[in-house]
Amino acid sequence: MILSGISLKNFRTHKNANLKFSENLNYLVGGNGEGKTTVLEAAYYLCTTKSFNSKDSEVVNFDEQEFEILGKFKDLTEDNIRIYFSLSDNRKHYFQNDKLISRNSQIIGKYPVVFLSPADHQITQGSPSERRKFVDSIISQASSTYLSILLDYNRVLKQRSAVLARLKENYDKQIMLELDAWTEKLIDGGIELINYRKKFVSEFNDYIKNSYLRIVELSEIPDMKYECNINDQYNIAESFRAILSEKRNEEIKRAANLVGPHRDDYIFTINGINLKTYGSQGQHKTFQASIRFAEFFYLKNITGKKPIFLLDDLFGELDAYRAGKISMYLKEVGQAFITLTDFADFKFLSKEEKDLIIKLANGTITYA
Repeated sequence: MILSGISLKNFRTHKNANLKFSENLNYLVGGNGEGKTTVLEAAYYLCTTKSFNSKDSEVVNFDEQEFEILGKFKDLTEDNIRIYFSLSDNRKHYFQNDKLISRNSQIIGKYPVVFLSPADHQITQGSPSERRKFVDSIISQASSTYLSILLDYNRVLKQRSAVLARLKENYDKQIMLELDAWTEKLIDGGIELINYRKKFVSEFNDYIKNSYLRIVELSEIPDMKYECNINDQYNIAESFRAILSEKRNEEIKRAANLVGPHRDDYIFTINGINLKTYGSQGQHKTFQASIRFAEFFYLKNITGKKPIFLLDDLFGELDAYRAGKISMYLKEVGQAFITLTDFADFKFLSKEEKDLIIKLANGTITYA
Protein backbone atom coordinates (compact mmCIF):
# COMPACT_ATOMS: atom_id res chain seq x y z
CA MET A 1 0.00 0.00 0.00
CA ILE A 2 1.33 3.42 -1.01
CA LEU A 3 0.34 6.92 0.08
CA SER A 4 1.13 8.86 -3.09
CA GLY A 5 0.22 12.37 -1.91
CA ILE A 6 -1.49 14.62 0.61
CA SER A 7 -3.15 18.03 0.35
CA LEU A 8 -3.72 20.09 3.50
CA LYS A 9 -5.92 23.09 4.10
CA ASN A 10 -5.87 25.00 7.41
CA PHE A 11 -4.28 21.97 9.07
CA ARG A 12 -2.15 23.33 11.91
CA THR A 13 0.67 25.39 10.32
CA HIS A 14 -0.21 24.28 6.79
CA LYS A 15 -2.67 26.79 5.35
CA ASN A 16 -2.53 25.32 1.85
CA ALA A 17 0.02 22.59 1.18
CA ASN A 18 0.35 19.91 -1.46
CA LEU A 19 2.88 17.11 -1.01
CA LYS A 20 3.84 14.26 -3.30
CA PHE A 21 5.64 11.19 -1.97
CA SER A 22 8.07 8.54 -3.11
CA GLU A 23 7.13 4.88 -2.92
CA ASN A 24 10.31 4.38 -0.87
CA LEU A 25 11.81 6.57 1.87
CA ASN A 26 10.52 10.10 2.35
CA TYR A 27 12.72 12.32 4.53
CA LEU A 28 10.78 15.31 5.86
CA VAL A 29 13.47 17.87 6.68
CA GLY A 30 13.05 21.21 8.43
CA GLY A 31 13.55 23.17 11.61
CA ASN A 32 11.28 23.10 14.63
CA GLY A 33 7.80 24.45 13.95
CA GLU A 34 7.98 23.95 10.18
CA GLY A 35 5.24 21.29 10.16
CA LYS A 36 7.16 18.02 9.66
CA THR A 37 5.28 16.11 12.35
CA THR A 38 2.04 17.67 11.09
CA VAL A 39 2.49 15.83 7.79
CA LEU A 40 2.81 12.56 9.72
CA GLU A 41 -0.28 13.49 11.72
CA ALA A 42 -2.24 14.06 8.51
CA ALA A 43 -1.19 10.64 7.20
CA TYR A 44 -2.27 9.12 10.53
CA TYR A 45 -5.67 10.85 10.20
CA LEU A 46 -6.16 9.30 6.77
CA CYS A 47 -5.41 5.82 8.14
CA THR A 48 -7.30 5.99 11.44
CA THR A 49 -9.78 8.92 11.12
CA LYS A 50 -8.14 10.72 14.07
CA SER A 51 -5.02 12.44 15.36
CA PHE A 52 -2.43 10.56 17.41
CA ASN A 53 -2.40 13.15 20.19
CA SER A 54 -4.99 15.92 19.74
CA LYS A 55 -8.68 16.69 19.50
CA ASP A 56 -9.99 17.68 16.06
CA SER A 57 -10.70 21.21 17.27
CA GLU A 58 -7.06 21.67 18.29
CA VAL A 59 -5.79 20.89 14.80
CA VAL A 60 -7.55 23.76 13.00
CA ASN A 61 -5.21 26.56 11.95
CA PHE A 62 -5.51 29.71 14.11
CA ASP A 63 -8.21 32.17 12.95
CA GLU A 64 -9.80 29.50 10.72
CA GLN A 65 -13.02 27.53 11.14
CA GLU A 66 -12.30 24.29 9.34
CA PHE A 67 -9.60 21.96 8.10
CA GLU A 68 -9.40 19.54 5.20
CA ILE A 69 -7.10 16.64 4.37
CA LEU A 70 -7.01 14.97 0.97
CA GLY A 71 -5.01 11.80 0.41
CA LYS A 72 -4.57 9.12 -2.22
CA PHE A 73 -3.78 5.48 -1.44
CA LYS A 74 -2.61 3.10 -4.14
CA ASP A 75 -2.82 -0.67 -3.79
CA LEU A 76 -4.61 -3.09 -6.07
CA THR A 77 -7.09 -0.26 -6.45
CA GLU A 78 -6.86 3.49 -5.84
CA ASP A 79 -8.70 5.18 -2.97
CA ASN A 80 -9.22 8.91 -2.64
CA ILE A 81 -9.78 10.05 0.94
CA ARG A 82 -11.17 13.37 2.14
CA ILE A 83 -11.47 14.44 5.77
CA TYR A 84 -13.33 17.63 6.57
CA PHE A 85 -13.81 19.15 10.02
CA SER A 86 -15.94 22.19 10.89
CA LEU A 87 -15.19 24.03 14.11
CA SER A 88 -18.60 25.70 14.24
CA ASP A 89 -20.42 22.35 13.97
CA ASN A 90 -17.71 20.45 15.87
CA ARG A 91 -18.18 17.66 13.35
CA LYS A 92 -15.79 15.65 11.23
CA HIS A 93 -16.64 13.87 8.00
CA TYR A 94 -14.59 11.08 6.45
CA PHE A 95 -15.14 10.36 2.75
CA GLN A 96 -13.75 7.36 0.89
CA ASN A 97 -14.08 7.78 -2.88
CA ASP A 98 -16.79 10.43 -2.24
CA LYS A 99 -18.76 8.05 -0.01
CA LEU A 100 -19.37 9.20 3.57
CA ILE A 101 -18.08 6.69 6.11
CA SER A 102 -20.39 6.62 9.12
CA ARG A 103 -18.32 4.53 11.54
CA ASN A 104 -14.61 4.79 12.32
CA SER A 105 -14.42 1.01 12.67
CA GLN A 106 -15.03 0.74 8.91
CA ILE A 107 -11.63 2.33 8.29
CA ILE A 108 -9.46 0.87 11.09
CA GLY A 109 -7.22 -1.75 9.48
CA LYS A 110 -8.13 -0.85 5.90
CA TYR A 111 -5.06 1.39 5.70
CA PRO A 112 -2.72 -0.10 8.33
CA VAL A 113 -0.34 2.41 9.91
CA VAL A 114 2.63 2.25 12.29
CA PHE A 115 3.77 5.37 14.13
CA LEU A 116 7.09 5.52 15.97
CA SER A 117 7.54 8.69 18.01
CA PRO A 118 9.29 10.05 21.12
CA ALA A 119 6.01 9.40 23.00
CA ASP A 120 6.68 5.67 22.66
CA HIS A 121 8.69 5.83 25.86
CA GLN A 122 5.28 5.51 27.54
CA ILE A 123 4.94 1.99 26.15
CA THR A 124 8.03 0.61 27.89
CA GLN A 125 8.23 3.05 30.82
CA GLY A 126 4.64 4.16 31.43
CA SER A 127 1.50 2.64 32.91
CA PRO A 128 -0.15 -0.67 31.90
CA SER A 129 -2.84 1.29 30.04
CA GLU A 130 -0.20 2.49 27.54
CA ARG A 131 0.87 -1.08 26.81
CA ARG A 132 -2.74 -2.24 26.49
CA LYS A 133 -3.38 0.63 24.07
CA PHE A 134 -0.34 -0.38 22.02
CA VAL A 135 -1.40 -4.04 21.77
CA ASP A 136 -5.09 -3.26 21.19
CA SER A 137 -4.14 -0.92 18.33
CA ILE A 138 -2.15 -3.62 16.55
CA ILE A 139 -4.71 -6.41 16.95
CA SER A 140 -7.56 -4.07 15.99
CA GLN A 141 -5.81 -3.21 12.72
CA ALA A 142 -5.22 -6.89 12.04
CA SER A 143 -8.69 -8.13 13.04
CA SER A 144 -12.02 -6.34 12.63
CA THR A 145 -13.53 -9.04 14.86
CA TYR A 146 -11.21 -8.12 17.72
CA LEU A 147 -12.01 -4.43 17.24
CA SER A 148 -15.74 -5.20 17.44
CA ILE A 149 -15.26 -7.31 20.60
CA LEU A 150 -13.13 -4.58 22.18
CA LEU A 151 -15.68 -1.85 21.43
CA ASP A 152 -18.50 -4.02 22.84
CA TYR A 153 -16.43 -4.82 25.93
CA ASN A 154 -15.77 -1.13 26.56
CA ARG A 155 -19.49 -0.42 26.30
CA VAL A 156 -20.16 -3.18 28.85
CA LEU A 157 -17.58 -1.63 31.19
CA LYS A 158 -19.35 1.71 30.93
CA GLN A 159 -22.79 0.22 31.59
CA ARG A 160 -21.54 -1.95 34.43
CA SER A 161 -19.83 1.06 36.05
CA ALA A 162 -23.13 2.92 35.98
CA VAL A 163 -24.91 -0.01 37.67
CA LEU A 164 -22.18 -0.22 40.35
CA ALA A 165 -22.58 3.49 41.01
CA ARG A 166 -26.35 3.04 41.45
CA LEU A 167 -25.74 0.14 43.84
CA LYS A 168 -23.37 2.26 45.86
CA GLU A 169 -26.17 4.78 46.37
CA ASN A 170 -28.98 2.26 46.80
CA TYR A 171 -28.38 -1.45 47.47
CA ASP A 172 -31.43 -2.86 45.68
CA LYS A 173 -32.22 -6.43 44.57
CA GLN A 174 -33.40 -5.38 41.11
CA ILE A 175 -30.20 -3.44 40.53
CA MET A 176 -28.23 -6.48 41.71
CA LEU A 177 -29.93 -8.54 38.99
CA GLU A 178 -28.85 -5.91 36.45
CA LEU A 179 -25.29 -6.21 37.73
CA ASP A 180 -25.41 -10.00 37.32
CA ALA A 181 -26.50 -9.61 33.70
CA TRP A 182 -23.73 -7.14 32.90
CA THR A 183 -21.24 -9.34 34.74
CA GLU A 184 -22.01 -12.25 32.41
CA LYS A 185 -21.51 -9.98 29.40
CA LEU A 186 -18.22 -8.80 30.92
CA ILE A 187 -17.06 -12.40 31.32
CA ASP A 188 -18.05 -13.41 27.78
CA GLY A 189 -16.36 -10.46 26.12
CA GLY A 190 -13.40 -10.53 28.47
CA ILE A 191 -12.59 -14.17 27.71
CA GLU A 192 -12.62 -13.46 23.98
CA LEU A 193 -10.20 -10.55 24.43
CA ILE A 194 -7.89 -12.63 26.63
CA ASN A 195 -7.75 -15.46 24.09
CA TYR A 196 -6.98 -13.04 21.25
CA ARG A 197 -4.24 -11.36 23.29
CA LYS A 198 -2.61 -14.66 24.26
CA LYS A 199 -2.49 -15.75 20.63
CA PHE A 200 -1.12 -12.37 19.58
CA VAL A 201 1.71 -12.36 22.13
CA SER A 202 2.77 -15.89 21.18
CA GLU A 203 3.03 -14.80 17.54
CA PHE A 204 4.37 -11.28 18.07
CA ASN A 205 7.34 -12.37 20.18
CA ASP A 206 9.09 -13.78 17.11
CA TYR A 207 8.65 -10.47 15.30
CA ILE A 208 10.14 -8.57 18.26
CA LYS A 209 13.12 -10.91 18.44
CA ASN A 210 13.78 -10.64 14.70
CA SER A 211 13.59 -6.84 14.74
CA TYR A 212 15.71 -6.49 17.87
CA LEU A 213 18.39 -8.76 16.40
CA ARG A 214 18.57 -6.54 13.33
CA ILE A 215 19.39 -3.55 15.54
CA VAL A 216 21.67 -4.99 18.27
CA GLU A 217 22.55 -8.43 16.88
CA LEU A 218 22.99 -11.34 19.31
CA SER A 219 24.03 -9.63 22.54
CA GLU A 220 20.51 -9.20 23.95
CA ILE A 221 17.36 -11.35 23.77
CA PRO A 222 14.02 -9.49 24.12
CA ASP A 223 10.75 -11.02 25.27
CA MET A 224 7.14 -9.99 25.83
CA LYS A 225 4.78 -11.66 28.31
CA TYR A 226 1.05 -11.24 28.79
CA GLU A 227 0.21 -10.69 32.46
CA CYS A 228 -3.47 -11.58 32.87
CA ASN A 229 -5.14 -10.76 36.20
CA ILE A 230 -7.32 -13.87 35.95
CA ASN A 231 -5.87 -17.26 36.93
CA ASP A 232 -7.06 -19.52 34.13
CA GLN A 233 -5.19 -22.67 35.10
CA TYR A 234 -8.39 -24.72 35.01
CA ASN A 235 -11.47 -22.93 33.69
CA ILE A 236 -11.10 -19.29 32.77
CA ALA A 237 -14.83 -18.53 32.94
CA GLU A 238 -15.13 -20.00 36.44
CA SER A 239 -11.96 -18.22 37.58
CA PHE A 240 -13.25 -14.93 36.15
CA ARG A 241 -16.61 -15.41 37.87
CA ALA A 242 -15.04 -16.40 41.19
CA ILE A 243 -12.75 -13.34 41.31
CA LEU A 244 -15.65 -11.04 40.42
CA SER A 245 -17.70 -12.59 43.21
CA GLU A 246 -14.83 -12.09 45.64
CA LYS A 247 -14.39 -8.46 44.58
CA ARG A 248 -18.10 -7.59 44.37
CA ASN A 249 -18.37 -5.59 47.57
CA GLU A 250 -15.20 -3.67 46.79
CA GLU A 251 -16.43 -2.95 43.26
CA ILE A 252 -19.69 -1.56 44.64
CA LYS A 253 -17.87 0.45 47.28
CA ARG A 254 -15.59 1.99 44.64
CA ALA A 255 -18.17 1.98 41.81
CA ALA A 256 -15.46 0.59 39.52
CA ASN A 257 -14.75 -2.48 37.40
CA LEU A 258 -11.79 -4.07 39.17
CA VAL A 259 -11.46 -7.38 37.30
CA GLY A 260 -10.97 -8.16 33.63
CA PRO A 261 -8.62 -7.70 30.67
CA HIS A 262 -8.92 -3.91 31.00
CA ARG A 263 -6.64 -4.38 34.04
CA ASP A 264 -4.04 -6.59 32.34
CA ASP A 265 -0.43 -5.72 31.56
CA TYR A 266 2.40 -6.75 29.25
CA ILE A 267 5.90 -7.27 30.60
CA PHE A 268 8.93 -6.57 28.40
CA THR A 269 12.24 -8.19 29.30
CA ILE A 270 15.80 -8.33 27.95
CA ASN A 271 17.77 -11.45 28.82
CA GLY A 272 15.02 -12.23 31.35
CA ILE A 273 15.39 -8.89 33.18
CA ASN A 274 12.41 -6.53 33.46
CA LEU A 275 12.98 -3.67 31.00
CA LYS A 276 10.78 -1.14 32.80
CA THR A 277 12.60 -1.59 36.12
CA TYR A 278 16.19 -2.20 35.07
CA GLY A 279 16.58 -1.22 31.40
CA SER A 280 18.98 1.52 30.32
CA GLN A 281 17.77 4.43 28.20
CA GLY A 282 19.51 2.90 25.18
CA GLN A 283 17.72 -0.41 25.73
CA HIS A 284 14.39 1.37 26.08
CA LYS A 285 14.89 3.30 22.82
CA THR A 286 16.01 0.15 21.00
CA PHE A 287 13.05 -1.84 22.33
CA GLN A 288 10.64 0.92 21.29
CA ALA A 289 12.02 0.93 17.76
CA SER A 290 12.01 -2.87 17.64
CA ILE A 291 8.36 -3.25 18.60
CA ARG A 292 7.35 -0.73 15.94
CA PHE A 293 9.31 -2.58 13.26
CA ALA A 294 7.77 -5.78 14.62
CA GLU A 295 4.33 -4.16 14.31
CA PHE A 296 5.08 -3.20 10.70
CA PHE A 297 6.08 -6.71 9.61
CA TYR A 298 3.33 -8.36 11.66
CA LEU A 299 0.61 -6.21 10.05
CA LYS A 300 2.17 -6.67 6.63
CA ASN A 301 2.00 -10.46 6.98
CA ILE A 302 -1.44 -10.62 8.62
CA THR A 303 -3.25 -8.08 6.41
CA GLY A 304 -1.34 -8.65 3.19
CA LYS A 305 -0.76 -4.89 2.96
CA LYS A 306 2.36 -2.85 3.63
CA PRO A 307 1.46 -0.43 6.44
CA ILE A 308 2.22 3.27 6.22
CA PHE A 309 5.35 3.64 8.40
CA LEU A 310 5.73 7.00 10.18
CA LEU A 311 8.92 7.75 12.15
CA ASP A 312 9.06 11.03 14.07
CA ASP A 313 12.41 12.27 15.39
CA LEU A 314 13.77 8.73 15.66
CA PHE A 315 17.45 9.33 14.98
CA GLY A 316 17.91 12.28 17.29
CA GLU A 317 18.00 10.09 20.41
CA LEU A 318 19.96 7.03 19.22
CA ASP A 319 23.69 6.39 19.20
CA ALA A 320 25.32 6.23 15.77
CA TYR A 321 25.66 2.42 15.79
CA ARG A 322 22.00 1.65 16.47
CA ALA A 323 20.82 4.49 14.25
CA GLY A 324 22.92 3.12 11.41
CA LYS A 325 21.43 -0.35 11.91
CA ILE A 326 17.90 1.05 11.83
CA SER A 327 18.60 3.10 8.70
CA MET A 328 19.71 -0.08 6.92
CA TYR A 329 16.64 -1.93 8.22
CA LEU A 330 14.40 0.77 6.75
CA LYS A 331 15.50 -0.30 3.27
CA GLU A 332 13.41 -3.46 3.74
CA VAL A 333 10.26 -1.55 4.65
CA GLY A 334 9.40 0.10 1.37
CA GLN A 335 7.55 3.38 1.84
CA ALA A 336 8.29 5.24 5.06
CA PHE A 337 8.12 8.83 6.30
CA ILE A 338 10.98 10.06 8.49
CA THR A 339 11.31 13.50 10.09
CA LEU A 340 14.76 15.10 10.43
CA THR A 341 16.00 18.55 11.39
CA ASP A 342 18.90 18.43 8.94
CA PHE A 343 19.73 15.55 6.60
CA ALA A 344 23.43 16.46 6.64
CA ASP A 345 23.61 15.82 10.40
CA PHE A 346 22.96 12.10 9.89
CA LYS A 347 25.89 10.77 7.92
CA PHE A 348 24.75 7.16 8.35
CA LEU A 349 21.71 7.88 6.18
CA SER A 350 22.04 7.36 2.46
CA LYS A 351 19.61 8.63 -0.12
CA GLU A 352 18.98 6.18 -2.91
CA GLU A 353 17.66 7.22 -6.28
CA LYS A 354 14.01 6.45 -5.48
CA ASP A 355 14.10 8.11 -2.04
CA LEU A 356 12.87 11.67 -1.62
CA ILE A 357 14.00 14.57 0.56
CA ILE A 358 11.11 16.96 1.26
CA LYS A 359 12.28 20.26 2.73
CA LEU A 360 9.82 22.40 4.69
CA ALA A 361 10.84 25.98 5.42
CA ASN A 362 8.84 29.20 5.89
CA GLY A 363 5.69 27.68 4.47
CA THR A 364 7.34 26.42 1.26
CA ILE A 365 7.97 22.85 0.16
CA THR A 366 10.91 21.80 -2.03
CA TYR A 367 12.10 18.38 -3.19
CA ALA A 368 15.56 16.87 -3.58
